[in-house]
Amino acid sequence: MIRLLVGLGNPGKEYERTRHNAGFWLVERFASANGVSFRKDPKYQALVGRHEASGAWLLLPQSFMNASGRAVQMLAGFFKIKPEEILVVHDELDFAPGIARIKQGGGIAGHNGLKDISQRIASHDYWRLRLGIGHPGDKNQVADYVLHKPSVEDRAAIESAIERSLEILPQCLTGDLQGAIQKLHSGEPKKAPEKKEPEKKGPEKKEPPKKEIPVKEPAAEKSGGLLKSLFGKK
Repeated sequence: MIRLLVGLGNPGKEYERTRHNAGFWLVERFASANGVSFRKDPKYQALVGRHEASGAWLLLPQSFMNASGRAVQMLAGFFKIKPEEILVVHDELDFAPGIARIKQGGGIAGHNGLKDISQRIASHDYWRLRLGIGHPGDKNQVADYVLHKPSVEDRAAIESAIERSLEILPQCLTGDLQGAIQKLHSGEPKKAPEKKEPEKKGPEKKEPPKKEIPVKEPAAEKSGGLLKSLFGKK
């Protein structure tokens, strides 16, 4: 059973539409659809809400991404919530926009929010709902990439992944995580097969006609013939 649902992002108007805030987008949508209102709690430095149907806490840390773990640690510690009862929703560089997957534990793949949470609660065993945002193709561009808005096409794909994730969140909160995983992953958009372009054949190269080289008789034979004609046969 999930008792704490955490969305990761950065606070402030300048960040609300950036890729790094995909976790905020999903949890805010879930709260809105279920009549959950957030209140700013200065003790946790976070926006906090309660999903009445399941009793789960909803949390949006407001201390910027690289300090997200403080709010998670404090709320989980106060309510005695175990790592395996926490679901963190975050952006995922390794997945294309439109992909959403759930897993428990594992590495943090350089994500500053996950890094801080893992350090603060001293565990990697919490659950993650990963929303694909794509990769810029160069690791040196990642910091700039996640803090910019996605293209119209990418945003639409991310929204589609959020829609599918919202359908399975109630299963997560009631403890049917394996059922939620199966449903979410089976509904993943399939990649269109890549069209292979026919190989371009260049014009056939015609070999130049071979010139016949006349065979010259050996000098010895020529001189013999000349002697015979002069002196005759003996």
